[in-house]
Amino acid sequence: MNAGPVVIVGGGLAGASAAEALRDRGYDGEVILLGVERHLPYERPPLSKSVLLGDKEVGSAYVHDQTWWRDHDIDVRTGVEVHSVDLAGRRVVTSAGEQPYEWLVLATGSEPRHLRLADEADAPVHYLRTVEDSLALKDSLTDGAKVAIVGAGWIGLEVASAARAAKAHVTVYETADLPLLAVLGPEVAQHFADLHTAHDVDLRLGAAVSSEDLSDADVVVVGIGAAPRTELAEAAGLAVDDGVLVDELLRTSDDRVLAIGDIANQQHPVLGRRVRVEHWDNAIGQGKAAAATITGAAEPYAKVPYFFTDQYDFGMEYFGHTGPAGYDRVQTRGDFNGPFRAWWIRDDVVVAAMQANDWDASDETRAIVGQAPPPD
Repeated sequence: MNAGPVVIVGGGLAGASAAEALRDRGYDGEVILLGVERHLPYERPPLSKSVLLGDKEVGSAYVHDQTWWRDHDIDVRTGVEVHSVDLAGRRVVTSAGEQPYEWLVLATGSEPRHLRLADEADAPVHYLRTVEDSLALKDSLTDGAKVAIVGAGWIGLEVASAARAAKAHVTVYETADLPLLAVLGPEVAQHFADLHTAHDVDLRLGAAVSSEDLSDADVVVVGIGAAPRTELAEAAGLAVDDGVLVDELLRTSDDRVLAIGDIANQQHPVLGRRVRVEHWDNAIGQGKAAAATITGAAEPYAKVPYFFTDQYDFGMEYFGHTGPAGYDRVQTRGDFNGPFRAWWIRDDVVVAAMQANDWDASDETRAIVGQAPPPD
């Protein structure tokens, strides 16, 4: 299959997955991967898990080494910033010059939302997104250090776990009444609160953080979510609304431009509505689906959202999405500290499911989403 160049903007997991899948599907035209960072494409979950804990080196997060990219004739250009996209002329303007394309894949990812109060604090402030962020934060998590974490989402709680492993004193500030409340609801979110208080984390829930709170800390970590990097798409004139709008095949409002990963606000064929997902599994899956679209396979991306977390000795996987319609009830089974499962149910259909500390249950947990709930 020989065609014009495919240019992929973004050196993260989504872009890398698209490039790899193109070769797997027999695409033998040029594949050019442009990344603004100086690193080869890498996965981000280890930055708040194994790399931050010191269990693995940074190199373990790389998708492939340089030899693999060269052997598969994929032109990975690191340290290259894309300034603009010319849709009519089918070219991108970069810090290294102009590059024409036959197909363009936007995988520009997201960036942490900043908190002005923290940025103006006296203590060193960390946002966790890049390799450099992770290594700098790891060096700061020392025995006895006073660590203030703003935000009890996935990043905040994983950092809290790593900080406690380093024997730091940890305080987490969260405006909601429970950590992860918007995602899990009170029935399951309470378990995460209990998990962290059992590990001597000072959880300050239902309260805003103040500058005085942060001034007492040795280290400040902000984890209040991320924003999709859509500036390039907007400037090019593509349709954007909480991400780049794409159809079931991940095509944008220009049918020669696809968007994948954190920035893609997709019309989902299973969920029946638009959804934007900022997780590892979605980056891989949409990269593969983009390659299918480019090679003419026309395979809608239909995987339900998925994410996982590791905190202390606790690990879990979550499949599905409750969405704006929410859920009617939560059904649980087992002990949260042992094998545990939860199902979020709406109109007698499982809209999301979770397994914890029961890795043999992954396939079964994924498969029940969209089905009738299990017997009580």
